[in-house]
Amino acid sequence: MSDGGTATTDLRAAIERAGYYPALVTEALVTSLAHEPVRSWLVHHEATFDRDELRRHVTVLVLTPTRLLVGHTDDHPADDVVPRASATTSTEAVPLRQIGTVVVTRTLDDPVGHVVGQVPRDVVLTVGWGAVARIDLEPATCGDPECDADHGYTGTSTADDLTVRVSAEGDGADAVTQALAFAAELSAATAASVG
Repeated sequence: MSDGGTATTDLRAAIERAGYYPALVTEALVTSLAHEPVRSWLVHHEATFDRDELRRHVTVLVLTPTRLLVGHTDDHPADDVVPRASATTSTEAVPLRQIGTVVVTRTLDDPVGHVVGQVPRDVVLTVGWGAVARIDLEPATCGDPECDADHGYTGTSTADDLTVRVSAEGDGADAVTQALAFAAELSAATAASVG
């Protein structure tokens, strides 16, 4: 990454702290950054268990003046088919003008006693730009409990390109605060790109 100031330095440090193939993750981002400065970022490391194996995944979101960069890196342990462990990394560069939705969902303990600025239990950031949509269907009804006619299906289509959940318990309060700060920057950037 080019020396873009404090944000770039902090991003590098966060990638190193995640400890998940930092050279590979950084190299993939350098390719997509194309010398643009880093305005804001979010690094989310997620570990899951697949039977008796630990699998890791890191998502890196980078906001530049013109784009949202989305990086994903996954490891693949050796198995009977592929005898050597490997990793896959991909980055997507989304122009800010293409982003249609930025949804921030917060889960709060004791909402009655909530104090402004209190860190939520978790934050879910969902960003949609039209590349992936989820369709939820269910049988349609007419409202008549005696009716047995086929009314087809009804449902909703939801943009669901990216969802990242950050929790205070699993990732730490600082990670939740970082996710909220990134979401605020992304929302502001997409609002500015509309004009």
